[in-house]
Amino acid sequence: MTETPNIPTLSGDSTRALDRRTRVIDCIGNTPLLELAAISKEVAPVRILGKAEWYNPGGSVKDRPALNMILEGEKSGKLTREKTLMDSTSGNTGIAYAMLCAAMGYKVKLCVPKNIGPLRQRILEAYGADLVMTDPTLGSDGAIEEAIRLFEAEPDRYFYPDQYSNPANWQAHYNSTGPEIYTQTNGEITHFVAALGTTGTFRGTGTRLKEMVDTIKLISFQPDSPMHGLEGMKHIPTSLVPAIYEENLADENRWVRTEDAQAMCLRLAKEEGLLVGPSAGAAVSCALDVARSLSDGTVVTILPDSGYKYLDFRFWENK
Repeated sequence: MTETPNIPTLSGDSTRALDRRTRVIDCIGNTPLLELAAISKEVAPVRILGKAEWYNPGGSVKDRPALNMILEGEKSGKLTREKTLMDSTSGNTGIAYAMLCAAMGYKVKLCVPKNIGPLRQRILEAYGADLVMTDPTLGSDGAIEEAIRLFEAEPDRYFYPDQYSNPANWQAHYNSTGPEIYTQTNGEITHFVAALGTTGTFRGTGTRLKEMVDTIKLISFQPDSPMHGLEGMKHIPTSLVPAIYEENLADENRWVRTEDAQAMCLRLAKEEGLLVGPSAGAAVSCALDVARSLSDGTVVTILPDSGYKYLDFRFWENK
């Protein structure tokens, strides 16, 4: 692959004061694009590539939108030193918020489902986040509803970026992820595959890539049922639909089983030397299915995070 250029990562004021811009923040973006050589052997000459988003300092793709939403909050005046950043999250966006707020000197309060898991809870607490634990049976939707209730009760106390409705979410990927992928593939990308959660990654990256390569096919995917184990993803038909969701953007939507995603995690570890989380396993599983229908092409997907936060999941025990 070609070397990634020094593309400006996100929108925002590049002349911000040094005491509010740290080396941690400057490390967000420009992640590697990895060729999945072993997996691609099944579908040669089609190539499958994965964007390794765990190289971001917070360990996931969510560093990009979290930073952009904070920068836009500062720019608009909605985020001030007197306010606490407060939002709902099921994991990675919360970790990104907590890391960035620690680095930038803001207080942070997060509404999270009670079943997020001990590892993610420890990470959030290590960064100093104040956690509001919500009903685990309501999933991410329950956390969203609690965040809205808290904000409406005390709007002057909180900066509520609302990752599901904030255009700065998808714009982060429009300004960074899309151009990076185009350059890293020398413009040869033919298919882009990404999950639907907040839907920001798919919308921002897909929109930008479509402007750069008008023949590209955009494929979204989501869990195949409401009861799934794919962290950060939404089964759109049975969930609160994010306001930033662009329903007509995808050329095709696919469905992924949790079991197939977990099986792919095991394959990627053993065959590619990549320890990834279930959402990345789902992404490669979907990308492989797409590639099987092609005779040629370059399929790119997003690998949202590594597998370290999920090592307490039982599927790793499978041999």
